[in-house]
Amino acid sequence: MNMIKSLVLSSGAILTGVVGASAADLPVKAKAVEYVRVCSLYGAGFYYMPGTDTCIKLGGYLRIDNNFNGSTLGQPAYNGDLGQGNRYRDYYVGRSRMALTVDTRTATEYGVVRTFGQGDFQFDMFGGPTTNPAVLAAPGTSAAQLYTVGGGYVGVEMVFIQFAGFTFGKSASAYATPWHGYPGNNSSFLMGGHDTVTGVNNIQYTAQFDKGVSATIGLDDPTVFNRTALWNLSLGVGSTGAGTNAYGGTHVPDIVGNIRIDQAWGMFQISAAAHLVNGSYNTLGAGGVPTVLSEISGHPDDKWGGSVMAALQIKNLPTGAGDDIKIDASYAKGDTKNIISTSGGSPSFAMFGGSGFGYRSVGFGNTSDGVYLPGAFGTGGIVLTNAWGIRGAFNHNWDPYWSSGFWAGYSSVRYDGGTNDNIRGLGTTTAKGAYCAAFAATFAGQAAAGNSVGSYTCNPDYSITQVGVVTRWTPVKGLAFSAEVGTFFLGQKMSGSSMFTATAPRPTALYEFKNQSTTYLNVRVHRDF
Repeated sequence: MNMIKSLVLSSGAILTGVVGASAADLPVKAKAVEYVRVCSLYGAGFYYMPGTDTCIKLGGYLRIDNNFNGSTLGQPAYNGDLGQGNRYRDYYVGRSRMALTVDTRTATEYGVVRTFGQGDFQFDMFGGPTTNPAVLAAPGTSAAQLYTVGGGYVGVEMVFIQFAGFTFGKSASAYATPWHGYPGNNSSFLMGGHDTVTGVNNIQYTAQFDKGVSATIGLDDPTVFNRTALWNLSLGVGSTGAGTNAYGGTHVPDIVGNIRIDQAWGMFQISAAAHLVNGSYNTLGAGGVPTVLSEISGHPDDKWGGSVMAALQIKNLPTGAGDDIKIDASYAKGDTKNIISTSGGSPSFAMFGGSGFGYRSVGFGNTSDGVYLPGAFGTGGIVLTNAWGIRGAFNHNWDPYWSSGFWAGYSSVRYDGGTNDNIRGLGTTTAKGAYCAAFAATFAGQAAAGNSVGSYTCNPDYSITQVGVVTRWTPVKGLAFSAEVGTFFLGQKMSGSSMFTATAPRPTALYEFKNQSTTYLNVRVHRDF
């Protein structure tokens, strides 16, 4: 009996120890699961990052573009193989893009600290709408690898930090309007004013005042985005009438700013920019490459140029709910990018068409910030290029699902001096005179060929006119189908004809100078998320 009692007590003690040990291993209290919380401080789509007081929003869009008789995003057929209309051009080209955005915001005693970034994953004819092997195999490019099967590339748009009124990074210029080059169009090539919708490296500060008034001042890096070309005309002009670029390095940033008022009726803004035009050297080799004589040859003095822009948006129109008018007008001297502007670089134009005589007709329109011709009978330094433009759109909602944008733009580029200055014995001291002397020297026999047919006039001035309409169907929120038709007119000022060697595959022949035009169609599917 005593033995049984001892066994029972011993077993109980052992069990008590085991249970006690197990109980000691369990956590006293389970940690609460931290769920993602909605952040309502900055609008829809923001959430608190777990464990922080920072709100984040992930978003973007997916867009499919198909273009007929033009390049991607509604670029008209105004240069290259498309402008020539030769057998290498692609009549049709498409692009598929997915844009991803990351937006973070944190409330601090200095105000909201914000970071924003956008990356574009896309597949398209990166080398342009052409299958010309000379273009695709151009040295220093990888275009041929970017649109092969399984190819593609990533583009970086906005990447910036905002703090206490300051913005640092790649963002829209302080010079820009809220709509950039898109008052109501799909095309990324509506010219006549400024466009930094893809961002430019800058530092800027914005001050907010009462009654919707604000002011912003900034410093923009012009290296990639805001310099067109500075021609050293001692090097002649090329087969499309363009001079050789002789810009020096970037010495100072562009100084930009705006004053803006936002009201229920719309918006009004005045912008201004200062831009330094600085040449490299007087003596350069072919293509503007420096030689051992360049440094001792000297250089032209730097010149400040700039531009101004006025922009207006009118809302609450009697034509319908949500209708509006957007319009901006600009003038530039030595800052032509703020007139002949796209979401990328500034184009020049070389378009070919039919002719009443000669091999074909041609229209040139070349874009520069300025020109110079060294020497005692030269221009005496840099002569800045003048330009002005206007563009706008009327946007109308037919009903909650259908809308249209009716848009137009006009741009004009002018070079100082009179027509045929050098021919009339006035020398080459004007921009026109220097250009026309270089043109005649490059294309031997050009004046004689022109005079044999009629009155030859050399004038590098030109204008472009653009008109178009886009109609959109939005069956559900965030999804839109659209079709846009746009027409592009080049009004070049050369007259008569010239015997010269055009870019291959065009032959050396007699070409008539003539205005040109082209029309494109863009079809787009766009989904925001």
